[in-house]
Amino acid sequence: MTKVDSIKNGNEVGVAIGVDALAKSYGDVEAVKGVSFQVLQGETFGFLGPNGAGKSTTISMLCTLVKPTAGKAIVAGFDVLQAKADVRRNIGLVFQDTTLDDYLTAEENLRFHAELYGVPKEGLKERMDALFEMVGLEQRRNSIVGTYSGGMKRRLEIIRGLLHSPRVLFLDEPTIGLDPQTRTHIWEYIESLRKSEEITMFLTTHYMDEAENCDRIAIIDDGEIVAIDTPERLKASVGADRVGIGTQDNESAISLLREHFGLEATMSEGLVVVYVEEGERFVPRLFDGLGMTINSVSITRPTLDDVFMNYTGRTIRDAEASVSEKMASNPWLRRRR
Repeated sequence: MTKVDSIKNGNEVGVAIGVDALAKSYGDVEAVKGVSFQVLQGETFGFLGPNGAGKSTTISMLCTLVKPTAGKAIVAGFDVLQAKADVRRNIGLVFQDTTLDDYLTAEENLRFHAELYGVPKEGLKERMDALFEMVGLEQRRNSIVGTYSGGMKRRLEIIRGLLHSPRVLFLDEPTIGLDPQTRTHIWEYIESLRKSEEITMFLTTHYMDEAENCDRIAIIDDGEIVAIDTPERLKASVGADRVGIGTQDNESAISLLREHFGLEATMSEGLVVVYVEEGERFVPRLFDGLGMTINSVSITRPTLDDVFMNYTGRTIRDAEASVSEKMASNPWLRRRR
């Protein structure tokens, strides 16, 4: 049973983050367009969307780093506008870019953080010991951080965010720039930390496999939330197989699919894509009835990328390409979004 199910069945689960019509504009640019959602206590909640969709802007508002243009947000029981200091005392934050001091040792970085957050000296060493051991850095705690690999730095940043025992940990693209193997290891650490620390985790990502690790995800595109649910339910909502075909005349193929099969097709990564029930049974009919040469065909069960396309009409890769073009031509977007 998911945490969402437990609410529907009458079990009481607290709300760690409550967001109502939260918006942020920079001049005429609407970075976040009135999003609303709740994150339950103890939940791992993911914000899935392309770069530039408004994920980091939202997380910055929830962490009191950016002032909302409109709307309201409650984090760990405190209003992000009216009680900034209380919010900050009760959250941890791991940024996209490293904020560690490379000239200090790992332990010195943690002790400095402890001073900033007023962590009592009594029990601090035991707390650090446990965290270093949890992420496999106990043998490197006295090493200069500048000698760390990217994955080691990310692990150190995560336990630094946990040092003051926050109620909510925010992770903004926690594995960006890391190789696939290191990304997998980081997620193993995140999952073990969540279980041992019993905290709420809110993360942003544009990686589909990372979103699969979340209890629930909100899909965000162009500053708007287009769907929220568990990964499995979102995939089930697509309810069809993805059939992609390659032809020498894709525009004609799209027209023929509409005329002969009553299907609306889209282009994605050079393929004509349609969604149908029982894709394996459909493909033989496709070869017989399309009336043109098919060079390639693929059938896949629904994925989160299919969910994204279902709700937005494009893949995350296509969306990121579109955002990159906008940002390249708009200095305001490059600075602010």
